[in-house]
Amino acid sequence: MADSPLKLANLGQVQTNVQDKIGDLRRRYNFGSAVSELAIEQTPFFRFLSQVGVSPTDDPEFKYTEERSSWHKRYCYVMAHDADKTSGAASTTNGDYVGTLLAEAKFAQDQLFGLKLSSDFTSEGNIQNILGQTATDIDASGTKPIWLLKGQMLKIPVVIATTATNSAKVSDDYIIVRVMEDPVDIGSTNAVGVTVKVVRGTAGAGNYVPVFSGQAYADSAWTLTAAAAEANKVYAVGSAHAEGSTFPGTYKDTPYIVRTGYTQIFKTTMQMTNTARATQLKFAKDEWARVWKNKLVEHKWDIETALLFGTGHVDGETTYSQGIVDYCLSNGNLFSWSTATSQDDFLQNMSDFLDPRYNNANATLFMCNTEVYNWLHKLGGYFAANMKALNTATTVNSARADFAISGKKKKFGLDITTITTPYGDMNVTRNVHLDGASSAAKIVAVNMKHVKYRPLVGNGVNRDTSIYVGVQSLENTGVDRRIDLIQTEAGLQAGMPEAHAVLQ
Repeated sequence: MADSPLKLANLGQVQTNVQDKIGDLRRRYNFGSAVSELAIEQTPFFRFLSQVGVSPTDDPEFKYTEERSSWHKRYCYVMAHDADKTSGAASTTNGDYVGTLLAEAKFAQDQLFGLKLSSDFTSEGNIQNILGQTATDIDASGTKPIWLLKGQMLKIPVVIATTATNSAKVSDDYIIVRVMEDPVDIGSTNAVGVTVKVVRGTAGAGNYVPVFSGQAYADSAWTLTAAAAEANKVYAVGSAHAEGSTFPGTYKDTPYIVRTGYTQIFKTTMQMTNTARATQLKFAKDEWARVWKNKLVEHKWDIETALLFGTGHVDGETTYSQGIVDYCLSNGNLFSWSTATSQDDFLQNMSDFLDPRYNNANATLFMCNTEVYNWLHKLGGYFAANMKALNTATTVNSARADFAISGKKKKFGLDITTITTPYGDMNVTRNVHLDGASSAAKIVAVNMKHVKYRPLVGNGVNRDTSIYVGVQSLENTGVDRRIDLIQTEAGLQAGMPEAHAVLQ
């Protein structure tokens, strides 16, 4: 044994490249006092909600009301016409209205004819079609254009046509007509009939057709789509009344709709024996304190994922809060996105989504996955790399950055990238919860004015996130351990589906 000196290998401390080799700790390995910790942006949506959108509820099943104005929704579609109507109230017989061509002479000033008009939004609540969702059919139940009144002026898009199935289907012109008599109901339909007089006629030659909706001409190519809807709409453009005339008619709108939401109970426990609590360890001496901190983060993480992906549901005595992704997939605007999506397609989607007649509050947070986050920055960088303005002694090229990254900032501790577009600034943040094929959303656009975080608070009891210390301990159970509880009872309120969107 005299020739066998003690070696590191004898102590299980042989030199190794294995990174987690510590052995029996007889070697110091030049351990420092610091331990690296992986930190990520954990809960961006919950962070924003808790800062700008907290509204306590005193009932776990809460109701909330949406109100939509009607003055800018006074539109309808021409379904058919009655060319023979030259005086008096419009016909109440559906068979009197046809989808044939109207002769050019009918579009001259002061000419009269009848129109069958229908709409596609529900009058109770003024609920319009949502882009990408199953559409409310024109002439569906509850869509009757009740706002039409005698004396109103209507702007009607028209198209020059050579056949009843004219393939162009793009409005060439418009006419202005005046409603001459009170509207009448047409049979058992949800349409109304009006007798109109042309105030502004057409200048071109040829037969004309009002831009029909798809139920006319038995031509499937006329089926109304979201992109074509605007070009087909007949809008009210004021009214005109004779000198000394009496009071005009009126209509009563119903701008309200009530929705229901639920709170959800989240529980996270921390359990440890008192022996383990009393034992000091190397890196974090108090293991109870270290794990406790992570349990708080875990609890917040669970709330974030529920606020994103949960679904509103009642299962016996258990209620589930709806998440914003589920809400958008069921009710909000839906657009397509892929790495092949062009900047032009993306801007067209933003144009439809941010149309002020449709979504008039621009307080939208765009949460996206990593793939989209990189894609947006690439688009923003395209201008800087390829469209730089040239400034020389002889040449000045004033290139315009219509889609460009204009800055980065911190908001509530989160990184926000501001992307300038022709339709306003996009405030974009990365949300890692949207990564992965299992996520049905690549971009979630949330109008923060129409979402609320609803903790249950009432009768002096606050059920927002609370910590209950020692709910089970040696003193009250006889078991040599301690259990603490982190509990939250809260839910998400999301309203105005047209104000939110998902790009899939």
